[in-house]
Amino acid sequence: MIYTVTFNPSLDYIVSVDDFQLGMTNRTSSELMLPGGKGINVSTVLGNLGIANTALGFVAGFTGDEIVRRVEQMNIQSDFIRIDEGISRINVKLKSIDGTEINGAGPVIGEEMIALLMEKLDQLKEGDILVLAGSIPASMPDDMYSRIMETLDGRGVMTVVDATKDLLLNVLPYHPFLIKPNNHELGEIFGATPTTREAVIPFAKKLQEMGARNVLVSMAGEGAVLVTADGQVFSTPAPKGTLVNGVGAGDSMVAGFLAGWMEQTAYRHAFYMGVAAGSASAFSEYLATRPEVETVYDALTKKDVLEEKKG
Repeated sequence: MIYTVTFNPSLDYIVSVDDFQLGMTNRTSSELMLPGGKGINVSTVLGNLGIANTALGFVAGFTGDEIVRRVEQMNIQSDFIRIDEGISRINVKLKSIDGTEINGAGPVIGEEMIALLMEKLDQLKEGDILVLAGSIPASMPDDMYSRIMETLDGRGVMTVVDATKDLLLNVLPYHPFLIKPNNHELGEIFGATPTTREAVIPFAKKLQEMGARNVLVSMAGEGAVLVTADGQVFSTPAPKGTLVNGVGAGDSMVAGFLAGWMEQTAYRHAFYMGVAAGSASAFSEYLATRPEVETVYDALTKKDVLEEKKG
């Protein structure tokens, strides 16, 4: 079973406002409300690809109830821990002004609640997969990821980590199965941001030397690179398409990779499924469906075959 953890899930209120004006009453021209958070995004795309998974994390108040309702409405299993005080956050995202959003704070997560989560994670067994994605709320200890990884160390649980700088670096001694930095995050870690796929490879190998088994690097319009535990390197330019919504594209890449790995246990297939899922989400209003992913996957693999024949 695949488990995803979202420490601070949200209700994302996504709106468009024509001719937005500061200091005035503005009315929406479109509205959408969805459960949000990086782990939930991974769960959503996994579900869309037909891969069973369970979403874990913390919820509070009436917004928490709605997050659970909407997650389960998408046929995703959930086992969220309910916090008695506070409410789960609402994030307002203004589509008509690119990148403009207001994110809520969420409830305070105390040690007692953290202990309950650790009890749930303590039940994971060999062959299970755990996805840790996103930042850690201010009310939680900043070593939360490494604490979880230490608890699961040696149990045969495959871990996937999509986080930034210290959160990522601190889990490397526990040899995560997959990490997914982007090239800008590589720059934060190493002090130099690679701008080409070829330049990414030495940085990815350095992360392997530090403990990661497989390193998948997303580079937005430049494409993606995978350096595998058995020494293979896969690279592809970004698929052609119109960027509609970049939110969740990285989470979709993680989900696509895992879905591909579950289907064939082959790095090439997993890599192209990851790239296809990430791109399909970026080309869509919301997170990618299986038909959308398959369309991009077919285009990617056809191009790969043609290049191999040319070579």
